Amino acid sequence: MTTQQQLKVVPVAGRIGAEIQGVLLGKDLAPEVFNEIKQALLKYKVVFFKGQTHLDDAEQEAFAGLLGELYAHPTVPVRDNTSSILELDSHSGARANQWHTDVTFVPEIPKYSVLRGVKIPSVGGDTVWANTNTAYEDLPEGLRILADEAWGIHSNEFDYAKLTVYKGASNEELAKKFGNAFAATVYKTKHPVVHVHAETGKRHLLLGNFAQKLVGYSSSESESLISTLQSYVTRLENTVRWQWSEGDVVIWDNLATQHYAVDDYTEQRIVRRVTVGKNVPKNLHGESSELFYKN
Repeated sequence: MTTQQQLKVVPVAGRIGAEIQGVLLGKDLAPEVFNEIKQALLKYKVVFFKGQTHLDDAEQEAFAGLLGELYAHPTVPVRDNTSSILELDSHSGARANQWHTDVTFVPEIPKYSVLRGVKIPSVGGDTVWANTNTAYEDLPEGLRILADEAWGIHSNEFDYAKLTVYKGASNEELAKKFGNAFAATVYKTKHPVVHVHAETGKRHLLLGNFAQKLVGYSSSESESLISTLQSYVTRLENTVRWQWSEGDVVIWDNLATQHYAVDDYTEQRIVRRVTVGKNVPKNLHGESSELFYKN
């Protein structure tokens, strides 16, 4: 059995990300080991595990359930014979090469994502994560004041998977099925541009490609302001990049990060994601996100 003494946390970048060594993930993880992982996750925002080739779909879901209630994607059907797994297969065109926080187009955002590398290209296909707290802290005072009071409209009308679902697809029928699923129900949700993390109390920018407009600003003003704020998130100083191997597992704090899957490969890439937990973001005044459109 894995013991706490075997666990080792190795930072990967200066502001975000750590590799956790000496652990085999699973539903029977010792409580003290799970607590160490959870504390590292809160501190480093994203944690990486190599060599988890023993995990299959069921075991991935069972382990993820330790972090919270399984959260099925609101629009895309789950993988067959699973409760919540979203499969991203490049042969169906599913390439998440847009900066985003998972599922921000609804009020209840998943707390954590657990991603497993199933089939990885020999070259390329890395994923990059960004720390949205240090991005906020880097803002000049005037931008922080603006962001603190601003609200953004997030929608899946421009969902990353919907946008890229046909690109590079070798199975057009499957690609069309996924595209139709993402487009079937449109959500629009109002989120604070700055939310207070429920566990750490830190302030984070809540943006990404689902953020379409700022409340009270014109489309052109919104585009400019969102682009400016987003540029602080994606500064290289705030990021960590992971080069995948099959069997790697990555867990990230969804409400503390954004991520981007680099689309620089030609071989098939399959990763499977489980999201868990739910949280409705709140701003500095305790005001909560809310859904205002669903069709």
